[in-house]
Amino acid sequence: MNNIPLAFILTIFAGMSTMIGSILVFLKNDSKKIIIMSLAFAAGVMITVSFTDLIKESYLLLNNYLLFPRILFILIFITIGIILSMMIDKYLPTKENSNLYRVGVISMLAIILHNIPEGIATFMAANSNISLGISLAVAIALHNIPEGISISIPIFHSTKSKKKALLYTFISGISEPFGALITYLFLSPFINDTIMGFLFSIIAGIMIQISIYELIPTSLSYNNKKLTIIGFIVGCIFMLINSIFF
Repeated sequence: MNNIPLAFILTIFAGMSTMIGSILVFLKNDSKKIIIMSLAFAAGVMITVSFTDLIKESYLLLNNYLLFPRILFILIFITIGIILSMMIDKYLPTKENSNLYRVGVISMLAIILHNIPEGIATFMAANSNISLGISLAVAIALHNIPEGISISIPIFHSTKSKKKALLYTFISGISEPFGALITYLFLSPFINDTIMGFLFSIIAGIMIQISIYELIPTSLSYNNKKLTIIGFIVGCIFMLINSIFF
């Protein structure tokens, strides 16, 4: 590991870009339209990331398996991710403006689970190839910005607290360099492509469940289907452009 300091810097940059999304929330006026669009946008981002990034990367990482076992493993671990997310949803205690608040907390937990393996991947990539590490960090930073929005919008509008919105977003962002830290201290000898492939499939399942059962229904609950559709499509397009160029 010859590039440890830069690897940590890149991972911190990628993770903490979620705070940009949180700050952007406060530049807008309190509005139901912003909530509707932002929740739908976040759903579009999460679903697109799942299919164009996480599942694709999982498929590539599991290259030691034949086609059918590889697809079967991906489907099994996606299902595990969906079940985990449903359990988090079921046992998460209600609080304050519970519907929006739950969406924010569940999004934060999912993004933490998403960011830790991303931190592992960025750290390991930067250690082996600086150019690859930089490219990966930039791509992750770009899709972490809307993830910050997806946490801050429901937390801020349910609690009316900027501090809570910033804190929850910060916790999700810091989980990425935490992934790098635990890799450096403990996991480097044990992490391989197969484990990362399984992790990415689980995370994809969590993201898909949150989008379909939390973000989109909450956005639709404000009775403006047109804005929900527009926000979702814009989120998908944003991440597709990100995937093409980064």
